[in-house]
Amino acid sequence: MVTQSTAQQNAPLLAVSQLSKYFGNFAACNEIDLTVQRGEIHALLGENGAGKSTLVKMLFGVLEPTSGDILWHGKPVRISSPGVARKTGIGMVFQHFSLFEALTVAENIALSLDPGISIKEIARKAEELSNAYGLPLDPNAHVADLSVGERQRIEIVRALLQNPELIILDEPTSVLTPQEADRLFETLAKLKAEGRSVLYISHRLEEVQRICDRATVLRHGKVTGSCDPRQETPASLARMMVGNDVAGIERDAYCTLGDNQLEVTALSVPARTPFAVSLKSVTMKVRAGEILAIAGIAGNGQGELFDALSGEYPVANDQAILIRGKAVGRTGINGRRLLGAGFVPEERHGHAAVTALSLSENLLLARHRSDAKSFLGGGLFNVIRYSAIKQATKRICDTMDVRKSAEDPAAGSLSGGNLQKFIVGRELDRQPSLLVVNQPTWGVDAGAASRIRQALVDLAKSGSALVVISQDLDEIFEVATNIAVISDGRLSDAYAREDMTREKIGLLMGGLQESKPEAVAHAH
Repeated sequence: MVTQSTAQQNAPLLAVSQLSKYFGNFAACNEIDLTVQRGEIHALLGENGAGKSTLVKMLFGVLEPTSGDILWHGKPVRISSPGVARKTGIGMVFQHFSLFEALTVAENIALSLDPGISIKEIARKAEELSNAYGLPLDPNAHVADLSVGERQRIEIVRALLQNPELIILDEPTSVLTPQEADRLFETLAKLKAEGRSVLYISHRLEEVQRICDRATVLRHGKVTGSCDPRQETPASLARMMVGNDVAGIERDAYCTLGDNQLEVTALSVPARTPFAVSLKSVTMKVRAGEILAIAGIAGNGQGELFDALSGEYPVANDQAILIRGKAVGRTGINGRRLLGAGFVPEERHGHAAVTALSLSENLLLARHRSDAKSFLGGGLFNVIRYSAIKQATKRICDTMDVRKSAEDPAAGSLSGGNLQKFIVGRELDRQPSLLVVNQPTWGVDAGAASRIRQALVDLAKSGSALVVISQDLDEIFEVATNIAVISDGRLSDAYAREDMTREKIGLLMGGLQESKPEAVAHAH
C-alpha cells in the first residue's frame, strides 16, 4: 500500500484542477487543468487575452479563483495573497513592474523579504546575485532613474533572492538584450538542475523552443492542447495559439521617399538625473515613406531620445529638431501633434494610458488638442462630444482587433497586448505624418505583433515617416527601411536594411561609431 507521503512525493510540484475565474459573466479562465513537474521548465502559451495572466495571478495569490483546486506537492492549498505564495515556495516576475519609483533598488527588494534583514545586507546580496547572473544593478539607485530593462532586472533578482521552488516568469526577456537573455537561460538551467521548476510565459516562440520541456496552450480561457515545444516550429506554435496561421509582413520591395518629415541636428541633452543617459550630438533625417529603426541595449538613451523627439522634455536648442520643416525643440507634445506627429511611449501603464480611465477617456486625453474640431464642440464652454469620441474608440478597436470584455472598459482591464494595440491604433487612426514609437510590440503575442508591425509598414507606404525604437532585432529587420544603433546616448549612421547584419548591430551596440562607406547619406 502506498503511503500518503510517498504519494505526495510522486505528485507534481504544482497541479491545478478545473480552475476557473469569472469576472461577472466573463470567464477569463474556464476549468483549466495544468501540472508542473519538479525540475521542469513549462511554457504557458496563448495570445493576448487567452487567460495566462489571470491564471498565474491566481497561482500567486493576486486573484481568488471562482472555483477549482490548486495542489502543491499533492496537497490542496489556498493561496490568499502573494505573501502566502512566497511562503509556499512560489515566486513571480510580473510583465508589468510592481516597483515604487521613489525607493531604491534595495528598498524595493526588501519589501518582499524577511523584515529582519538589513537594507545593507539586502543590497550586498542583490548586487552579488545580479552580477553572478549577468543582470548588473546598482542597489542604491532610485527606481525612477532606471530604464525599463534595468527595472526588469530588479524583478528577476528579487524573485531569485526568495529561493523559490517554482518561479513564474511573465515575459521575462521582453526588455533584455540577447546577451542578458542568454545569461537568464543559464540561470534557469541551473534552477532546473537543482530540481526547481519554472512556469514560463513568453511570446518569443524561439526561446520557448530553446529552453522549455513542455508547453500548455490557452485560447479564450480554456486549455486547447499541450506539446513538446522542441518538436514544434515557431509557426506551428503560433498556429496552436491563435487557431490559424499568423500572416507575415507584406512590404514593397521599393518605396518612393518624399520630403524630410523629421530632421535632428547635433541634438545634445544633458542627463536629467545621475542615473540617466545624456544624448550626444544625435543627428538623423527621416523622409516620408521611410521607417528608421533604432536598435540598442536597454538604458543607452532610448527613453531620453523618445522624450526629446516627443516634446515630453523640450530641449534648449529650438533648431535641433525640425518637424515638417518647423523648429520644435522648445515645443511641447501638443504643439508637435498639431504639426501631424504622433507618439507611442514605451511604458503602457501610467505613461501611454491611465489605467483607471476608460479607453474613450484615454483617447480624449491624448488627442483633445489635435482633434479638437472632432471631439470638442464650439462655443464658450467647448463641450466634449462624447458620441464622436466613442465612435473613434470603436473604430480603433475594430481596426486593431482590440479584444475587451465591455464596450468601453477601463484601460487597465485589458491584457497587455490588447492595450498596446489600442495605444498604437490611437495614433495610427490620425494618419500622422510622423510617428515615433518606442518598443511597439513589447509583451505582445505573435498575432498582435504581426498586426502592429504590418500597420507600421502600411503607414509608411501611405507616405508617413516613422522612427521605431526597438530592442527586438527580428522586429527591426521586419519593418525597417534603414537601421541605426544607439549606444551611450550616441546614434550611429543609418544603414539600409539590406546592408545591415546582426553582427554589425552588435558591434555598434558595443560603441563602434565610426562612419562606414555603406551608411545611408543623411541627404538620401
